[in-house]
Amino acid sequence: MELSLVLRLLVIGISISETWTQGRPGPMSSECLENFLCITLRAEYFEGKYLSLSAVDQSGIAWELDEALASQCGYTVTYSNWNNIEFRASALSCHSHVEKDTFTVTIQVKASHTPDMKNASIHLKSASCHYGPWSPRELVCETNFMEVSVRRDVPKTVKDFIQDEPEDQTLAFPEDKSGEASIWQVVFHQPEEKRALLVSDAWSAGYGLNITDTRILLRVPYNAAQTQLVKAQGITFSTVRSSTFYKQQWMILMVDTAVVCPVDGVDYTNKMIIWTVPKYIQALCTGATSFKDVLVEAGVNLHKLSAKEMASRKYVLSNDFDVITMKVPIGAEGGYYKTSVSSGRHGARYCINLFLEHQWEDNKWGLTKHTIIKEIETPFELVDLTVTNNSNLSARIMNVTVGMFLLDVELVNLTIEGVTVTVPEAVQHGYRMYEIRYANQSKAYVIQVPFDAPSIKKEYVRDDVRTYTLNVTLEFIIHPTSETFSVLVVTLSAVKDAVLPSARGFCDENNVHLHITHGNVDQDWMPFISGRHLTPEAAQKYNYNLSDNGTHLAISVPFLSSLLDYEDIHMSGVLASLHLTLKDGVTFANKKDFSISCRFSPSELIQCLPNGTVFITAVKLVRLADLDTSLLVLSDRNCKPSLVTEKTATFKFNVNTCGTRRKFNSTSITYENEVVYFRPGNDSPVYKLKFVCLYTIKQTVDVQYETKKNPSSSIKPGFGSLDLSLKLFKDKSYSDPYQELEFPVVKYLKEALYLEVELLQPADPRLELNLEDCWATNSQNQDSLPQWPILINGCENGKDSHRTVIHKVNYSNRVKFPQHLKRFEVTMFTFIEGTTPLQKQLYFHCSVVICSTTPQPSDFLCQRRCNPGKHRRDHSTVPQPHGQASSGAVLIRKENTTSRDGDGFHTVCSNMHESCEKNTESA
Repeated sequence: MELSLVLRLLVIGISISETWTQGRPGPMSSECLENFLCITLRAEYFEGKYLSLSAVDQSGIAWELDEALASQCGYTVTYSNWNNIEFRASALSCHSHVEKDTFTVTIQVKASHTPDMKNASIHLKSASCHYGPWSPRELVCETNFMEVSVRRDVPKTVKDFIQDEPEDQTLAFPEDKSGEASIWQVVFHQPEEKRALLVSDAWSAGYGLNITDTRILLRVPYNAAQTQLVKAQGITFSTVRSSTFYKQQWMILMVDTAVVCPVDGVDYTNKMIIWTVPKYIQALCTGATSFKDVLVEAGVNLHKLSAKEMASRKYVLSNDFDVITMKVPIGAEGGYYKTSVSSGRHGARYCINLFLEHQWEDNKWGLTKHTIIKEIETPFELVDLTVTNNSNLSARIMNVTVGMFLLDVELVNLTIEGVTVTVPEAVQHGYRMYEIRYANQSKAYVIQVPFDAPSIKKEYVRDDVRTYTLNVTLEFIIHPTSETFSVLVVTLSAVKDAVLPSARGFCDENNVHLHITHGNVDQDWMPFISGRHLTPEAAQKYNYNLSDNGTHLAISVPFLSSLLDYEDIHMSGVLASLHLTLKDGVTFANKKDFSISCRFSPSELIQCLPNGTVFITAVKLVRLADLDTSLLVLSDRNCKPSLVTEKTATFKFNVNTCGTRRKFNSTSITYENEVVYFRPGNDSPVYKLKFVCLYTIKQTVDVQYETKKNPSSSIKPGFGSLDLSLKLFKDKSYSDPYQELEFPVVKYLKEALYLEVELLQPADPRLELNLEDCWATNSQNQDSLPQWPILINGCENGKDSHRTVIHKVNYSNRVKFPQHLKRFEVTMFTFIEGTTPLQKQLYFHCSVVICSTTPQPSDFLCQRRCNPGKHRRDHSTVPQPHGQASSGAVLIRKENTTSRDGDGFHTVCSNMHESCEKNTESA
């Protein structure tokens, strides 16, 4: 584990106050293990704090440690089983105080909540360890440095290495005193050359040197320039071959300070760690010819294990002729798992801190003790995380457990709907999180979110079931490496709480209305009719009303709209249906359907105008899905629609055209036609819509529909009116009628009245107007008494001495159809009461019959201009339409002193649902 100037201890544990109570262990504890002092910083005291470690020398000076100084001076800082920081100091570390077989180490720990170490608390820890007896040569392979210490032998003069010029007497370490032994230089033996470094140069290069009363020490970081990598029995070793020279009074002495440490040799097979170390490496045994094993022991965390302990843990230690092998099952006691990340995925590695002590004797060095500390970390192994949904449906809370995690994992962030927030900030989004600790040193995280939180996706599934989906990404950090990984949590809960939209439909005379009450599942549903999305823009385009107040959606569609489907046409009306579908706004899948069907009055399809113009709208029926409305025609196939939509075709024509047929009865004229559709290449119609226009005089006829089996539908009849007028003219030219403001018209005895009866509508040249009876009364009521006959059965009154004169009607600019008019002249002597000429207000009335220009043999009235001797009810065996017209008032005077002109007033038959009445007005 690398050591930086400022460490941060971010371990997972329960926060405990920095101040400890009596009887509880302090923030640091120490233990003497072999030739090491181990000091442990307890996690509960330093959790979440920034730490600075220093070694304190005998003068009380604190030397702040960094990675380089630690490896040079014999210190190692590592994390132990996630939680604790472990500080190890070699017995001959730079600042330790050595006295006989005891060494003392003092460290200082600064702890602060901020990285600038302000307001830091300071903790000191000093501990002493006894170590002995020393072997003549001891080798230590730590995780960050190699160390060799050799016993000082009897001085021996060495030629060729005595300097010609005196060395400066500056000592490398404060412990050195003048006159005592001191290291002079170190010579590194490389294959191609030898390199000698004075003490100061060696120290600057990162090497550690020390001398005691009995020993010479050299410490080499693994990354030092003079290290070499060599192979022995397939294992790679880091090797330094060196000779160290030291001064003692007038002598220069030399010791061999070669050191060798394995850097690999670990294999992983069948869930087993196999650590192999060659026993005799040439660099350590140069010149020796005989070897003898003295001791082979192993353990964990510098604790030696007995054979029984190893067996209980299923460790295997093998000492063969040339190698030592140690086998440890992955996951065995003594090691621990730590969380790891590979390619962003969560996993684990098994870690164990093994050590091996090998002592042997040879015929050159005597006893050598080789201690190897090996921190082993197995390859990454993917660990599946379980997401468990424990949602509380009654409380409407999503409750999700995510795990299992090791204790070195901490949840730090959540990504909610694309926004990353810290754990405290997630509370503002309705999230609650907490840990669950387990006895096996693992934990899980629980995430709780209300169903109604904005980030919970709600989706309707079926019937009354809605699903609530939690979609959140959890970001974790691993201590102390600060690696991060993410876990996507997507969990779903089904709840029977769906309230579906409901609909109420109704119709008026012209529209279909559908009111939809929103439920709680249709927030993202879109309304469609006939494949068209209902939007305000579409409503304006297709002429329907659409409104939504948040709780209700209201739709009103006109009867003749492309949004409606037409099921059939019947005597009771046109059956039209509105089918609305609510679709999912993302997938466009159908979610809910509503329908309403209504029958509309046939008057919506047919309009018979008084001038003989007919508007007929044919609708496309559902059963004829392939019908092309533009190909609809009337009986005369040359008559095509004037307006076409997807589902309707509207025709405009006159009753005299397009193959229209006519019939007569006593009260009306009937016009018949039909709309037909032929598929291309087929002369048999697949669609036939029959319709009738009735022009009535004395009565009105309700519109009726009649539907027949495929292929035809019928509509009959429509309605219209026969418009009649009776006017008074000023002279026999019949060019200047009396106007409304000129009534009552004043006439004198012997003056003539010029009357004209006209069929105003329809303008059908095949119709002819004939007079039946004309008479005068004293009141507007045509049936009032007395009455004065003028025409009887269309002829002059033979009993009147002043006969009525019938005038011929010719074509003119005003008269387009002469057969639609009748004119006659009346002399004012006609009207007497007893023997006295009448001097009262008179009104004129005429009854008419509408005939065909093609006479029928059985119709006597329509065959002749007049028919004396016949009663009106015997005129014809074929009923013909009849009507009546009345004039305005006429005043009779004896003497012609003044003159007033007047205007007649005509009678118009009313439209549907009204009776045909005579309208007579006077000025």
